[in-house]
Amino acid sequence: MENWIVVVDDEPFSLTNAKNLLKGEGMKVSCLRSGADLIKYMEKNEPDLILLDIMMPEMDGFETYHALRDLEDKMGKNPTPVIFLTGENNSEIERRGLKAGASDFIRKPLDKEILVERINNTITNSKKIESLTEEASLDKLTGFLNKVNGTEKVASICKKRSGALMVIDLDNFKLVNDVFGHDMGDRVLVAFSEVVKHNVRSEDVVSRIGGDEFMIFFADVTQEDAVASITGRLNVQLAQRAAELMGKEHGLPVGLSVGVAFAPMHSDDYQILFKLADNALYKVKQNGKHGYEIYLETSEEEFTADNLEHELLRISQILEERGEKKGALILGQEPFAWNYRLIMRYLERYGGVATKILFSLPSREGEDVYAKNEAFESVLKRHLRKSDIIFQYKPNLYFVLLSLLKNEDSQGVTDRIANAWKERGDIAAAGLECAVSTTFPEDVDGQ
Repeated sequence: MENWIVVVDDEPFSLTNAKNLLKGEGMKVSCLRSGADLIKYMEKNEPDLILLDIMMPEMDGFETYHALRDLEDKMGKNPTPVIFLTGENNSEIERRGLKAGASDFIRKPLDKEILVERINNTITNSKKIESLTEEASLDKLTGFLNKVNGTEKVASICKKRSGALMVIDLDNFKLVNDVFGHDMGDRVLVAFSEVVKHNVRSEDVVSRIGGDEFMIFFADVTQEDAVASITGRLNVQLAQRAAELMGKEHGLPVGLSVGVAFAPMHSDDYQILFKLADNALYKVKQNGKHGYEIYLETSEEEFTADNLEHELLRISQILEERGEKKGALILGQEPFAWNYRLIMRYLERYGGVATKILFSLPSREGEDVYAKNEAFESVLKRHLRKSDIIFQYKPNLYFVLLSLLKNEDSQGVTDRIANAWKERGDIAAAGLECAVSTTFPEDVDGQ
């Protein structure tokens, strides 16, 4: 593939001479008459190398060079190699150019052999450095920027451009590893990276910041409808790829949750933007997942003794359950873990026992996993108490914690649930299995 060279010189003869020397050397040559022309040209073009004359009116070579680097930095582009051209035999000018960052110096009149050799050497070295730099900055599995380099790039771009900083977490990804193994987990991550690459542009920045956590800065995206559209597409396309990898009946609610903060509306400081987007993400994870939340600024109110009681009532109303309150609570892994620890601490402090039951739903080929789980969850909620909590550990495993229930009473519970499950007919035809364990927390009074 031919190398693309841009020659910038205010003298028409010099441009023609350079073009003729490079003709037939496997190079495409574009000629420009001024530094201003080059800056405008580089807004939409990406040549392999620039031959830049130093002595030009209005913008000399050094001014043009610095304007070029500012433009590339603003647009998030890699720096284009620049070789300065000069008719002066002046070591001070050469020292100044190399100190600025030029790749090389070539003196006029141009010698074809020297010109071609230095151009080829500069491009080759530049591509090697770019390749090594890129390799060191990328996450090997997904091909996205790693956390360090992604953070650095987003921190730079959000100070210069408006856009949406999206912090993304894959929903229920741990279940993929638990049920199908870590190799499948890696394949799902690769599939997600491919989905993202089909939905971002060259000006957007994507980074993997953790195991199943990612960050994308969508340049110039500042409206909620765009965020909703992007989130919807990513969720739909990821679900399709997951079904291709794990089978249509895989039964795992794979998707993604997105927290969003806008630059510069919320801030142009990366650390602040990330924190706001991460807070918004937390709200999504607490409210059903598979969606997005945009950070919403709320005014801080000073509370006095006069309105604290009213605020206590308001907060209590927000935290209370709405609608149906019968039966046990089915919780996600994190809220279940916090409740489990709280119950164990209570029993350690005040005494008592807790019974743990693990229910297993044997599977049958071709069955509707979602419908089966929904039916079993309905049985659990109906035949357990309000004080009991349930956690779906895997698609076919349900962990139940029964507080203040002795082991001898657990048989009645498991029998009641087993009988109710049998009554569900064909959907329960594969049966039900369970394991029971009773916990006697040690008395640690005073801790």
